[in-house]
Formats: sequence, structure tokens, C-alpha cells
Amino acid sequence: MTESTATRPFAPFEWMLSLRYLRARRREGFISVIAGFSFLGIMLGVATLIIVMAVMNGFRKELLNKILGFNGHMIVTPLDRPLTDYDEVAERISRVPGVVLAMPFIEGQALASSPFQASGVLVRGIRGADLVRLGSIARNIKQGTLEGFDDGQAIVIGQRLGDQLSLRVGDNLTLVSPRGAVTPMGMTPHIKPYRIAAEFQIGMSDYDAGFVFMPLKEAQAYFNYDKNVTAIEVYVKDPDDVDRYAAAIKQAAGRPIFVTGWQRKNAAFFTALQVERNVMFVILTLIVLVAALNIISGLIMLVKDKSSDIAILRTMGATQWAILRIFVITGAAIGVVGTLFGFIAGTLVCLNIERIREFLSWVLHLDVFNPEIYFLSKLPAEMSVGETTAIVVLALTLSLLATLYPAWRAARLDPVDALRYE
Repeated sequence: MTESTATRPFAPFEWMLSLRYLRARRREGFISVIAGFSFLGIMLGVATLIIVMAVMNGFRKELLNKILGFNGHMIVTPLDRPLTDYDEVAERISRVPGVVLAMPFIEGQALASSPFQASGVLVRGIRGADLVRLGSIARNIKQGTLEGFDDGQAIVIGQRLGDQLSLRVGDNLTLVSPRGAVTPMGMTPHIKPYRIAAEFQIGMSDYDAGFVFMPLKEAQAYFNYDKNVTAIEVYVKDPDDVDRYAAAIKQAAGRPIFVTGWQRKNAAFFTALQVERNVMFVILTLIVLVAALNIISGLIMLVKDKSSDIAILRTMGATQWAILRIFVITGAAIGVVGTLFGFIAGTLVCLNIERIREFLSWVLHLDVFNPEIYFLSKLPAEMSVGETTAIVVLALTLSLLATLYPAWRAARLDPVDALRYE
């Protein structure tokens, strides 16, 4: 048969021979084992890449949402004099288009103690109306209520802090601040008990165990602020574009101020997350690459074992391109099926990752995802369509490239030499 009368590419007999070469026979047992390991390697590599990238995306998204939901997108601090006119400045800033909330606050460190335990906390004094509008707190009240927050001397604490101190809503928590009254003997600590009005839980251990909210007027008295505040937190509609609001906020403030965006405050943290994510992608891609190298070795051994079959096919009229396609199909089938199973396995794990974590914690009798170490109380997973597609395309490309050299060697095999030395 000449080239002009050759069968069309990917004819049924090419598929038939390719799939037959994939089936294990006694003589080809070792080759079949290599093919099996190649399949498992690609499947595990793709699944692991999908799972790890989804978890890191979810981790970043959850942290970003909780950090930006709890802290302001921009911090406004005074340059010339204390913020004694914070009410007027906050009101003017809140009228800037795109600004959701302008919240004056006081922040100070204190020791929170109970008859059972003590823990360092960050006390934040804010207005009751602002606390109600702060969705990350108002939507996550687990006990108690925010009603009448400004009227008395009640405080709001995180549920994890309450658990650590063995306190509940209605109990008294004692706050000890080093910034007390100035006496001839020096500054004395300020010690005062406060009734717990509510407990919140936002799912981030640092916030749930380390923050106490206090009425602004009470915080001014407790931390010796003379009718001024620490700064003004500003929440905007588009946190990713805070620089666009800075000029308008400075103009609206009506006094010299310094504006700091959340990216600058958390730049080191999120940069580290991005670097870690990129490095993990490169490292885990090596799993797929090793599996692709297994495909190469397996196909080379298969070509050597099937040299007489290749010679017979050539003498019967099969072209070099037909032989090349047969072995490309054989190797690519391993990559395609491995990638498909890896995609399915990775997707199933991502969709049920929290249940898997709970099951492993129950079986191993330990906290697999300790919120005190990982900040979050639940293991997040956020699959990205673009990223998942890139992983699948990468695995398929590596698998296809791995078949080209063995297939080329098979196509170049001289049938006379193959039959002579058989």
C-alpha cells in the first residue's frame, strides 16, 4: 500500500491496536505496571493540584473577607492635631460617593481577666450605631444583643475569648489597662469590671479571641482620651480600588489627614500567601511531570517489545504516520484518563473538604485544622474555573508531549532490522 492509498488518520484499526497495547498480557506485565503508575501519578498530580490551589484560593478569600469585614478598608489619621472633631470629619467623609461607613474608633491594649483565666486583648471603642452597621459583628452575634450598647458600660467580646475565660453573656469581665491615672507615684493601672452584653463569632481565631468592643464614650474615659479618637476607619464599596477614593476623602475631611489603604497595611501577609501559592503550584506540577516521564519509559519499553508487530504492520502497508499515531494514542489515553479521574477526584474532595476534615479529626482524635494556627475555624476551598482549566490543559499537554519521542522511535523503526533480529 502506498502513501496515496493509505488509510485516513486515526482509522479504527489504529484505535484498536492502541487499546490492545494498553491491555495487560503476561509478557507485558512490567510495561503494564509502568502504565498503571503513570496513570496513578497523573491522577494524583491533577487531583492534588486542584485541591491545593482551591484550598489556597479559599484560604486567601476567607482571610480577605474577614480581615476587610472586620477592619476598615482605609484608615484616616490626623496630621496636625488630635481628632477632637471626629463626628464632623466622619460625617463629611461618609458623604463621599462610594463610602459605605466612616467609623471613629479608639484602640488600646488591655488584660482581660476572670476568676479563672486572663488573656491579652485589643479593646476597640466605637459608637453603637457604627457597631450595628459593622456587618462582620452584627451578623455574627451568637449570644446577647447589641441593643442599648451606647447606654451603659456593657462590652461585646468574641465567643472564643469567652470560652477561654469561662465567661458568658451577663457575666463580668475585668479589664486592666496600663494607661491609668497619673499620680505622684507614677501611672497606676486602670482596673474596671464590665458586663458582657453579647458574644460574636466571625470564624477567625485572632479576632474571636483577641478583641473587645466598648462604647466610644466609655473607651475615651477608660484610656484617658480627651474627647478625641485614635483614627477613623473608612469602608468603601470597592476595596480593590481604595486609591481612587483617597483624594476625595482628603478633600472631604477639611483638615490635614493621612490615609492608609488595607493593601499597604497587609502587604507583607498577602504577598507571602501569593508566593507560597506559586511555589506550591510549581512543586506539585513536578508530580505530573514525573508521571509523564513514566509514560515515556513505558512506551519505549512497549515499542521495543512490539518491534516485530511494528515490522509486520509496515510490511502490510502501514505508514510511518500510522505507527506514530498508534503509539501517540496509547500514551495519550493514559494521560487523558488519568487527568479525567484526577479532575473528578479533586472536584469531589473540594466540594466535601470540610466533611473530610471533620471525619479525619474524628478518626485521628486530633484537630486537623487548628484555628489557633490557621486563623480560620473551617477549611475553605474555592475552585477557580480558569485555574482548574489551566491544570487540566497542563496535564494533557505534558502527557501528549511525553508520547511524541517513543512514537517517533516506533515510526522510524526499520522493519527489515526488526524482523532480522527478532
